[in-house]
Parts: sequence; structure tokens; C-alpha cells
Amino acid sequence: MNANIRTKGGSMRSLQRREEAAGWLFVAPMLIGTTVLTLIPIVATFVLSFSDWKFIAGIEGLRWVGWDNFKELVDDPKFQRSLINNFIFLLSVPIYMAISLVLAVIINNLAYLKSLFKVIFFMPYISSVVAVAVVWQVLFHPSLGPVNHLLRLIGIANPPQWIADPDYALVSLMMISVWISIGFNMIVYIAGLQAIPRDMYEAAEIDGANGWVKFTRITWPLLTPTTFFLLITGIIYSFKVFDLVAVLTKGGPIQSTTMLVWYIYEKAFVNLEIGYASAIALILFLCLFVITLLQWIGQNKWVNY
Repeated sequence: MNANIRTKGGSMRSLQRREEAAGWLFVAPMLIGTTVLTLIPIVATFVLSFSDWKFIAGIEGLRWVGWDNFKELVDDPKFQRSLINNFIFLLSVPIYMAISLVLAVIINNLAYLKSLFKVIFFMPYISSVVAVAVVWQVLFHPSLGPVNHLLRLIGIANPPQWIADPDYALVSLMMISVWISIGFNMIVYIAGLQAIPRDMYEAAEIDGANGWVKFTRITWPLLTPTTFFLLITGIIYSFKVFDLVAVLTKGGPIQSTTMLVWYIYEKAFVNLEIGYASAIALILFLCLFVITLLQWIGQNKWVNY
């Protein structure tokens, strides 16, 4: 009897070990990829931010400098300009979220052609950013572009130079970012709207509520979790913007569109100052962490789950 119990117990343990081994085998590619491509670079960035190292010098050329990189950042005017530009670019997030919400409400209430409008607005988001940037480069051409041609037709004699003008270059990138991002945000908002029970609107109509009351008392409160999600992802995207800058302006003119990720690229891959670039990357991470943390703490006051 005892021998049979021990045999069964041993078989169960053996089966459990095989199941655990199979589980680890299935998740191993993901774990290895995450470790090699994410965790190790994060740790390396943190370590290198306290060093002075040029990549071509090899590991022997690594020299520890402590907090010197961060002290230099305080007096670096280009870093300060990049940080300011990033926070200005951040204003595009609430703009395209508001437009997306309005479009989502309108399209969700349409009886026909919902799918067509979804596809039309979502196309810029799934298109190549490089291709989109090239198209907008043509549209914003100072002398031959359709945008300025239209402005001249309506009586504006000296239209802006857009991406060629330091005063309008960053605004131009924000406009392109808004145009690209509307589709994704609109689709997510439509999904949120369709998850709201219809009987809530029917009960409000019985009580005599108009459209504005239904929006402010039902639609918006029940969409706050969706808004919170889009706000977090939008802010992260706005700090990571690189492709638009790389294709259209390369940080110019006169550093008017230089942002943190582009400045990191310049320092790391153009000037080969890996330690200094790592310090900027750490500051970028801290900015995102603090902003996300503040939003996470503040969600209790306005997000309804």
C-alpha cells in the first residue's frame, strides 16, 4: 500500500517537473529576448551614464566620471532646448485626443458607413511614418507646396515657411503627429463607446436628458478609463518621437525641433559620446516615470472604473 502511494507520488512529481520544464521551454524565447533586448540595455544605460566612453575606443577606453555627465547637462543649452521642445510637443496629445473623441462620437452614431470612416481615419496610423513624412514635406514646401498655394489663394501673401521656419517647424511636426494619431485614438474611443450599455442612454432619455447631459453624465465618465490609457500611451509616444524629426528636420532649423531622442541619437551615434547619451536617456526615463506616476496617483480623482 505504502509502496503504491510512494510510486504514485513519485509519478506526480515527475509529471509536475516535466510540465514545469515544458512551460519554461515555451517562455524561454520571450525571456531571452526581453533580457537581451530590454533588461541588459537598461542596466547598461544606467551604468554608462556615470562614465565617459566613446564606442570606438573599446571597453579599455571606459573612464568613470561619476555625476559629471549630469552636471554638464545642467549647463547644456541644447539639452535644455530639447527638453523644452519635448514638453511643447506634449501639447499635441490632448489636441488629438479631443479631436478623436469628437469623431468617435459622431461616427459611432452614424447608421451607415461606419467601417468606411474607420478605415479612412486609421490609414495614416498604419502607414509608414517615413512615407507620411515625405508626403507632408511636399505639402509644406515653402514655395511649391499645396498648403501655401491654398493660403495664397485665400489672400495670405506671405504664408509660413513651415518646417523651414524655426518659428513654425515644431508646430508643423505637431500638426503631422495629430494627423497620424487621430485614427488610433478614435478607434479606441469607438470601442469604449460601444461598451457603454444602451439602457443607460434610454433611461436618461426617459428622464428628459438632452445630448449634452447624456455626454457629460454618462459618456464621458464611462470613457475616463479609455482616456487614461490613451493619455499614458500618448505621452510616452510624444517623448519617443524620432522618425518625424529624422526625416523632416534633423533637429533644425536652428535646433527648433531637436528633442531628447534625437539628441540622444546625435550624441551616441554621430559624436559617439555613449556615456553622455546614456545620461540623457536616463533623464528621459525619469521624465516619463515621474509624469506617469503623477497621472497614476491623480487617476483616483477623475477616472471611474
